[in-house]
Parts: sequence; structure tokens; C-alpha cells
Amino acid sequence: MNVLKIILIGIVLIIGLVLVVALFVKKEYTIEREITINKPNQAVYDYVKYVKNQDNFNVWVMMDKTITKQFRGTDGTVGFVYAWEGKERAGKGEQEIKALHEGKEVDLEIRFEKPFEGISQTQMIAEPVSENQTKMIWKMVGASKYPMNITNLFTGKLLGGDMEKSLVTLKGIIEKQ
Repeated sequence: MNVLKIILIGIVLIIGLVLVVALFVKKEYTIEREITINKPNQAVYDYVKYVKNQDNFNVWVMMDKTITKQFRGTDGTVGFVYAWEGKERAGKGEQEIKALHEGKEVDLEIRFEKPFEGISQTQMIAEPVSENQTKMIWKMVGASKYPMNITNLFTGKLLGGDMEKSLVTLKGIIEKQ
């Protein structure tokens, strides 16, 4: 009986500690990664403005072989929606093209439903470095409600690493074109 009581007290203390730490963790997060692609700016922008092209480089899309996708609208235009649902790892959600800044930026809103609800704003920014080089910046901004904001302590490293892998794949694809 005493062992069970000690275990329960330990569990309560750990949960309490997590809840207290979450009080001091920012609710907002910003993750930004970049890579230089050896192709002209317009070529890079023209590839990333089509959300369906993420099937070729986005590690989150490729991580779940059970994923089903639905599309609404015309890809590469404002209002296009790419919805997904995976049974293994991808969860459920959708992303929508909110704005296109020709030759410069694609603004997306990502709405997560499962395994947790949340909304993130994402920008794919193409900046010319030279005539034949483009800096591709992938930026994600969002917020987590208390106590889930405790995950923001790890979000940058985990999601940022996936973004880096995706950008390396994107670079390889575009440079081969």
C-alpha cells in the first residue's frame, strides 16, 4: 500500500511540475529555416507556390503511407486547400493558400485537427541572392494553449529539423530541373 501511495504522489508531483513550468513558457512559437538553392528566384517560387509539390519534399507529408488527401480549388491560387488525414503519423488537417506575392512569397494557413487542434501561419519566401541563386526561407508561426504550450520547449528543434530535411530535398529537386 505504501509503495502505491508513493507512486501516486510521485505522479501528482510530476504533473504539478509540468503544469507550473508551462505557466512560464511562451504560448507563441516561431520556427524559421533557410537554404540556398542554385536556381533563379522565379523557378524556385514557381515550384513552391503549388502546394501539391509538397508531396515531393515535405517530410510530414511523406511520413505516413496511409495518408489520404483531398483538394479544393485550383493549386497555385489563393483559396486552394490541401486537406490530409493519416492513420499512422500525419494526423488530420488542412492548409490553405491565403496570399501569393508573385515571385516572392506564398502564405499558407495550416489548420491541425488531430492529434491536436491548432492553427499555424506559414510562409515560403523566395529571395534572390544572385541571378542564379535563391534563398528559400520556410517560416512557421503559431501558438499553443496552456498547458500544451510546454511542447514549445521542443517544437523548434523537432519541427525545425523536419523543415531542414524538407528544404534539402526541395533543393535537390529544384536544382535537377
